[in-house]
Amino acid sequence: MSAIVWVDGSIRGADEPLITAGNHGLTVGDGVFETLAVRRGQPFALTRHLVRLQYSLDRMGMRSIDMAAVREGVRQVIAAKPADVVRLRITVVSGPGPMGSKRGVGAPNVIVWGGPGSVPSSCRATRVPWKRNERSAIVGVKSTSYAENVVMAAYAEGKGADEALMSNTQGYLCEGTGTNIFVERQGVILTPPLSSGCLAGITRGLVLEWGSAAGIPVRVAAPGELQMAILDDVMNGDAFASVTSSTRGIQPIVWLDGANVGQGPLLKKLSALYESQADKEFDPPPVRVRDLV
Repeated sequence: MSAIVWVDGSIRGADEPLITAGNHGLTVGDGVFETLAVRRGQPFALTRHLVRLQYSLDRMGMRSIDMAAVREGVRQVIAAKPADVVRLRITVVSGPGPMGSKRGVGAPNVIVWGGPGSVPSSCRATRVPWKRNERSAIVGVKSTSYAENVVMAAYAEGKGADEALMSNTQGYLCEGTGTNIFVERQGVILTPPLSSGCLAGITRGLVLEWGSAAGIPVRVAAPGELQMAILDDVMNGDAFASVTSSTRGIQPIVWLDGANVGQGPLLKKLSALYESQADKEFDPPPVRVRDLV
């Protein structure tokens, strides 16, 4: 099927021109976005995604948008072909602007894209030589300025992987290009803290909440607790790892840097719990992004 596209209040043709050549979202990547799964015809965790979208807008200093209109756009896109839309992307770009970095004064554009989507059932990952800057001006922001991740994803593909894992500038385990990471070691599951520079993933947050509530030993690592070298333990079987994202859920890393690796029993249990809970709770109560760790 072709994509269903809603732009600034109405459904548009998938191949129809949507923004002008001078839009700042195109010329300098001045925008933010959210990607979410559709489960049984319902946008999963939409409220949490919109909370994070607003957080990103605030951090970027972009103009506010009508979140009720975004919800309506999501509804219309799914309603157009409810059996076929399994993935949604909400993108907000700042609108027409000058050729330089300075932002223009026009209204932002809001785009809701819906369509098919598929992901592998497991993750093949590789470490990359680049680092996430935990002191970046847009750290923790879901920005459309994604060229850094594109380069890393291309590097991973060239190594036979579908995800790239990186450290931060201090050598601590951080995240993947589009995922958070959880590591099982000695009966405990750990994930890097937000201070590492990783994104406050929606799935990451739910995994921590639902896992803890179910008595599974999962927690945020202390700053500096997860060195990048923990992935050596994954390779030699002393630890296990999974990645998380809105489209992957909790996905085991089964191949790392060219070698097959095992799956952790606690991570398997956590994944089953997440899938079960997500099928029952389509829109979990929101939390403020700034309250996460």
